[in-house]
Amino acid sequence: MSPSRLLSALACGLLFGAGLVISDMANPQRVLAFLDIAGAWDPSLAFVMAGALVPSSLAYWIKRRQARPLLDKEFHIPTSRTIDGRLVGGAVLFGLGWGLVGLCPGPAFAVLITGGWQAALFVGAMLTGMLVFRLVTQRSF
Repeated sequence: MSPSRLLSALACGLLFGAGLVISDMANPQRVLAFLDIAGAWDPSLAFVMAGALVPSSLAYWIKRRQARPLLDKEFHIPTSRTIDGRLVGGAVLFGLGWGLVGLCPGPAFAVLITGGWQAALFVGAMLTGMLVFRLVTQRSF
């Protein structure tokens, strides 16, 4: 990876992490409160998700007007619109983890800087699951 791509990826990751921390979306209790629609529901996550549509829409608008990205040879946007078992299974696992713990991969990495053992445990389990998935899928194909 070229130094400019590495710095760009680092800057994007830091900006994303800062946004999660500033919006308090790295706080598992905030996420769990959003999912608690029968109790003390907190709609703030919905506003953050809606706000994320602005930069995403802007990025797609820019993409349509460029032949290629600034730091790569081509855009890497999924083209498949197929809903298969792997997609559904992954979504279910993601939703279960998010609903049970209040963390998903982005906030979990952002919370790691606080030194909390819960985030370290979550990230360790997530990375282990990714490794197991890779090992299982490589053997079955």
